[in-house]
Order: sequence, then C-alpha cells, then structure tokens
Amino acid sequence: MKTAEFDYELPSELIAQTPIEPRDASRLMVVYRHTGEVVHRHFYDLPEFLCPYDLLVHNESRVIPARLFARKPTGGKVEILLLRQRAGGTWETLVRGRRIQVGTRLVLLDGPDGRPIGAEAKVVGEGERGMRVLAFGRPVLPLANLVGVTPLPPYIHTSLADAERYQTIYAHTPGSAAAPTAGLHFTPELLRQLQEMGVRSAFVTLHIGLDTFRPVSEERIEDHPLHTEYCSLTPEVAEQVNQAKLEDHRIVAVGTTSVRVLETAAGKAQIPKSQAQFVRPFEGATDLFIYPGYEFRVVDALITNFHLPRSTLLMLVAAFAGKELVDRAYAEAIRLRYRFYSFGDAMLVL
Repeated sequence: MKTAEFDYELPSELIAQTPIEPRDASRLMVVYRHTGEVVHRHFYDLPEFLCPYDLLVHNESRVIPARLFARKPTGGKVEILLLRQRAGGTWETLVRGRRIQVGTRLVLLDGPDGRPIGAEAKVVGEGERGMRVLAFGRPVLPLANLVGVTPLPPYIHTSLADAERYQTIYAHTPGSAAAPTAGLHFTPELLRQLQEMGVRSAFVTLHIGLDTFRPVSEERIEDHPLHTEYCSLTPEVAEQVNQAKLEDHRIVAVGTTSVRVLETAAGKAQIPKSQAQFVRPFEGATDLFIYPGYEFRVVDALITNFHLPRSTLLMLVAAFAGKELVDRAYAEAIRLRYRFYSFGDAMLVL
C-alpha cells in the first residue's frame, strides 16, 4: 500500500495542547466495524459499550524523565532523549547538538543551563536519523529521576504543570519515552465502575520508543522498517487472555501498544489458531508492524486515540477497523471538532 493513502489534513487547532479534566471527560467516538455505525459519546460512558467478562488489556509502562541536558568538552549544549535500554547498560537516544560523533564525551547537567552533576555519557555508536548509542558512567534511571524532564511529543507546545498527567493512573514499570495515550482517559472511579459490572483488567508492558516520533517516510508502507521495542506478557496475563477467549469473551486492547503485545505473544509463539491456547507468555523485543491485510489473532475490540497522518499507529487502526471506515471516522472527527493526538479524544472500535 502507498503511504500517501494514510495522509490527511488536520487543522492545527485540533491538536490538543493540554489534557482535559477530569480524564474521562474526553469525547468518545464509538465505531462499529460490522455495520459502519458511528456513535458520539464521552469516555465516562464507556461502561455502556462493554459487557461483563470483557477483558481490558492495559499497557502499564511508565514514562521516564527521559529528557536530559549535557554539554560537550567544547562547551556546546546538548539535549538527550532516552529511547531504549540495550544490553550492557547502553541506551539508544536521540541527541540534539552539533557534531555529536562516536567518542564524544558529554557532561550531564542539572538543567538546560545548569551545572555538572558529576556524571558523563560517551557516544559509543550511531544510527540513522540522529540516533546515538550512549554509555553512561552511572545508572541511568536514577540520573533521569534526579535531573531529567518528562518529554512531551513535538506537536505539544504548552508546558505541562503536572508531569503525572502524562502518565496513566496505573503506570508502573519505567521505560517509555512517550505515554500509552489511550490509557490516559481512565480514572480510578471509572475502573472501579467497570470492575463492579464484571469487566476485568489485565496489564502488559510495552516500552514506547523511537518509532512513536517518526512518520513513515517510505513510499510503500511495506518498506518501512519498524524499530524494536521491549514488551512483556506474563504467564498470569496469558492465562487471563486464554481463559477469556475460551469462554468467548472479548479482549479489549487499550491502545495500539497493547495490541502489539497481544499479537506478538500469539504470532511469535507460532500458535495455530485451532489450538485452545491463543497466547503464551512472552518477554523480549517486538518489531511487529501491523497494517491493512494483517489477520488479528487475539484482539476483539480497541480503545485508541486519533493518530498522526502517515503514522504506523494510524495504519494499525486501519488494519483493525478497515481503512474506508477509519477514513470516514476521521473526517467526521475533524468536522465535529474532536481533539487529536496524545491529549486528545478517544475512539472505541467494536
């Protein structure tokens, strides 16, 4: 398929700059795949569209304060965005600064114009589009918690007063460079309401990294290489998912990242669809790229936000709901002034 088929024009004023309060006051577009019907509600109405014994699968990855500041030996300023930890303690990063070459030593600072904190990083590798591999002289996560800043996507230009507002309420395992934004709409009260009506929750992990920030640039989407991201589905969650599928209950993925974990756990384990076991526990890297033509093994319904043009996330939603229906839903969302992207409104695909 042509990447241009996933392009669309979005008025800039529809890119949400701040989160709505409370979290579940966002709008909710409900899209029925089999009939094409589209219904407009609010996220707090979600219980009306779910059934007892539905299994919500959330991504509990936590955004780390991944934006660090440093300077080169020459005094030049450098900004570092942590993306993914590699084996051996090195990190894939995006580095903003001039002439950041392999061998360059960076002195970490306590702010953009701050003072040294007694820690350094060395550039030990490089990749395409500005990626650099850094080796840090001290454990990275404690450093990030000490002097790092929570990164926001480049299309958000308004400062965030409370960094926790860019975390889901159930964020737990640190490792993401961006939030799994479909989960930002849930409140403790809404989760309790769902639990009381018999909707169950399970939690997987996918640490969101490099490709979140990049539109597909290749002419054909099949030519786009998706960078790997760490994901985990535990034995306990595998049992929950398999039991729900055996009992013919729906698996409702909260976000595209949860979709990728579930479908990775099924596909990488090479489980025939005829077997009673739909997923097996999985921990490791996934490069699963889902676009139209993909056959879903596990996911029955999807909660998601409205995504960037030409993005792999939009392609995944089109694979699940059907491209024609997604095109129509996005056009209606623009016409009705829905809020788009990370702090925007939500879509439920049934």
